[in-house]
Amino acid sequence: MNLKRPRFIIAGIAGDSGKTLISVGLASYLTNNGYKVYPFKKGPDYIDTMWLSQASSTTARNLDTFIMSKPTIVESFISNTRSDGIAIIEGNRGLYDGFDEFGSHSTAELAKVLDTPIILVLNTQKMTRTSSVILWGLKYFDISLNIAGVIINNYSGKRHKEIIVNSITELTGVPIVGAIPRLSDKILFPNRHLGLVTPFELRERTEAIENAQRIVQDYIDIKKVLDVANSANEIYITNYPTEVIKSPKQVRIAYFWDKAFCFYYKENLEALEQYGAELIPVSPINDTTLPDVEGVYIGGGFPETNAVELSTNLSFLTDFRQKVLNGLPVFAECGGLMYLAEELIYNNNYKLAGIFPITISMSSKPIGHGYFEGIVDIENPYFAKGTLIRGHEFHYSYISEIRGEIQTTVKVFRGTGSIDNRDGIIHRNVYASYFHLHHLGSPFWAKEFLSFCKKNKSLYRNAIERTK
Repeated sequence: MNLKRPRFIIAGIAGDSGKTLISVGLASYLTNNGYKVYPFKKGPDYIDTMWLSQASSTTARNLDTFIMSKPTIVESFISNTRSDGIAIIEGNRGLYDGFDEFGSHSTAELAKVLDTPIILVLNTQKMTRTSSVILWGLKYFDISLNIAGVIINNYSGKRHKEIIVNSITELTGVPIVGAIPRLSDKILFPNRHLGLVTPFELRERTEAIENAQRIVQDYIDIKKVLDVANSANEIYITNYPTEVIKSPKQVRIAYFWDKAFCFYYKENLEALEQYGAELIPVSPINDTTLPDVEGVYIGGGFPETNAVELSTNLSFLTDFRQKVLNGLPVFAECGGLMYLAEELIYNNNYKLAGIFPITISMSSKPIGHGYFEGIVDIENPYFAKGTLIRGHEFHYSYISEIRGEIQTTVKVFRGTGSIDNRDGIIHRNVYASYFHLHHLGSPFWAKEFLSFCKKNKSLYRNAIERTK
């Protein structure tokens, strides 16, 4: 069957070209003008999806050809869009940039998987006709792509704009759908390590989205953008994705959720619910105790910038530590691994949960950044031996000291991992890694985690009773 899905990809010639500003601005403008927007982010990015979610008042999702199979990408896209809305896919890096010299898993590759027209953001700072040559090269480098529009960004004045517009029109024939002048940094999204500041932490988040919408409204031809979206070919599928049926609630799972821990793929949380979890958000900053649960999921985030509040919440730390010692299962990723350490060094020394006998320190440069691939080679309750894991990692922190023995379960093929090209630290019923999993690439994860929590439930309850 053929399905109509109006859509476009916002791509760029490099990182920091303005893709997020324009994607968020368009999502906000269209949403506030009565359109149903379905936002996506190419690549395993948490922060951009948060901003897209805020701007569109709906859940932004990730699509990635390394982590997910192509049929899975199509199924996710079809399941989370409708014919009467507009799908906005924000690309990452430059259009053809992938993890190797062939551009594997680039924004261009995703555009081909979903047969999606591209609107290219072209940063024209300190160039004129050269910008049209760059666009010409991008257009004809792969003629199977549909570069359906271009947004000129960062031009410096009327004359500068005129030369660029005329040269692009003459040389490439790509329609110009917008032209944004050089703007003050005061109205743009602030950056720091790991990318943009999250909406959790920016008090002016509403103002930032409103500014992005205003920029789009003032400098982009919305009608032309909608024409691009509606020009997208119908997507052919053999069967419509079946509706997910949730299992009855069988186990309670807490997940850390506040400004320190907010890196979660929506699909991961949905998968836990699908297999019978009752999800309970908790804050290790604001809550005094961990609720009565049978498992804990700790995602990534910024424990380092919130270390004072995390380390001084002694009531929560003490309660959490005792429950873990009693056998509470914990699955942690990146920032979650950091929280489980004895000590975090970041401008000062901070005592944390103390589950692992390690110290975490921070680097001024990324320690791990990119796709992750490894194989489970040690038996453990969370993954079967021989399981191939694909995900991603992005962290400035590292294990700087180990006191005692540390057991790891994953041999790293691609990426950095935690210790000596290994990852997947296991201790008692706790599993932690620097890599992040996505359910659409690791569909076994949620089911195995909950299965272990269920099996462990009575043992954990008995241990709790003995400590009373």
